[in-house]
Amino acid sequence: MEKEDFNHEIRPKRKRNSKLSPYRNIVLRWLIEDQKAPRKQRHTAKRVYDRLKELYKDEFNVHERSVRKFVAELRKELQMNTDGFIPLQHPPGEAQADFGEARFIENGITYDGYYLNISFPYSNGGYPQLFKSANQECLLEGLKVILEHIGGVPTAIWFDNMSTAVKKVREYGERDLTKRFLRFMMHYGFQSNFCNPNSGHEKGSVENKVGYHRRNLFVPVPEFNNLKEYNKELLLKCDQDMDRMHYKEYGLIRDLFIEDKIKFFNLPKVPFEVYLHEFAKADNYGKVKFDNKIYSVSPNVAGKQVIIKAGAYDVDILDTDCNHIVSHKRLYGQEKESMYWIPYLELISKRPTALKYTRLFNQLPLTLKEYLDRCNYEHKKQALKLFTKMTLHTNIDTAIAAFEEGIKLSVKDPDSIWAIYCRLTAKTLPEPEICLPKTVPELKKYITDINAYDKLISSGGLQ
Repeated sequence: MEKEDFNHEIRPKRKRNSKLSPYRNIVLRWLIEDQKAPRKQRHTAKRVYDRLKELYKDEFNVHERSVRKFVAELRKELQMNTDGFIPLQHPPGEAQADFGEARFIENGITYDGYYLNISFPYSNGGYPQLFKSANQECLLEGLKVILEHIGGVPTAIWFDNMSTAVKKVREYGERDLTKRFLRFMMHYGFQSNFCNPNSGHEKGSVENKVGYHRRNLFVPVPEFNNLKEYNKELLLKCDQDMDRMHYKEYGLIRDLFIEDKIKFFNLPKVPFEVYLHEFAKADNYGKVKFDNKIYSVSPNVAGKQVIIKAGAYDVDILDTDCNHIVSHKRLYGQEKESMYWIPYLELISKRPTALKYTRLFNQLPLTLKEYLDRCNYEHKKQALKLFTKMTLHTNIDTAIAAFEEGIKLSVKDPDSIWAIYCRLTAKTLPEPEICLPKTVPELKKYITDINAYDKLISSGGLQ
């Protein structure tokens, strides 16, 4: 028989039957159900193997290694069956925002913190701000600082469904926004767009920028003294980072960012003040509890109501008439209590015997503790009043330095220690330049000639 058709026929690849083929449907069902479970509660290949052994006992005669390969192939097949991504185009003027995680060291204390990233998909520009938390105050403070730095407001900002912005996700893409985020958005006038749940690819620009900032700004682990000042440096570094080509070779990021800025809205005339406020009752020690942390206020407010005004960096405490009482650095992580001693010093100076049982006494240098231990009741009272006066005038460190200097010079009376304090805090007066009139003759510089003395010594002229 002569063959007439020599075309090559494309046929589907024949799948070999394996020992695991009878178990395909059940394993596939487990893996599909896993997609609804938390990430850490999904089947591993080992767990699939164990469950099959439990269900089919001796009938299941397959090596664990084969099950691992089988599960990997099924997972790959599931990924191939998912819907593809739609490429999105972002016009100039739009932005995306998201948090990343980064460790840093401030004043010797290590924090596992977060950094807010804003990226501009059109130009590929971006800015981060580092914080000790990802709470709403940090989100809004980071947005505010970056917008003020770039001098404008994006027309729209894309977010994921973070709880600091979204209170509830409704049907058909509707969201209930938190009140403060809504006020912030209306204050600056931008439109907020939110990704579909579990669809981080919809803001792929900022997802990539999170990794870029981590690799280029937070490696090695940054170490500094003041977080707020460090965040200012980050903004300047990102300004300089725009002097490079766009990843698609569209031109310099800096030039493309100018096109972004042309579309920006103007900043509002009045900046938005970012804070959370709530009422609290001070305990018998004049302290209040906020966000599971303890902040000192004053003995004068013991048992009274106060107002807590908390920002991303600081906590201000006000009386019920909104008068400022005291400010603290906001506590995060393992920090439990912030104690500001100045309001308590006056009370301690009236009760000097209580000093030894306070945490302030334990924080004092050994020399000062020994000095106060040697003082009698009246002398200790005077010393504490003077210490309070110095602390109010400058700060507690300067007051300690004055007392330590006095102890070193064997000075004990308050007047002498106050004189030492005044000397330590006095600023050097500038030396004014004296302009002489032209009528004053110019004096020649006189240089002492010591050769005459050398001759007298060598000749024995000096007895």
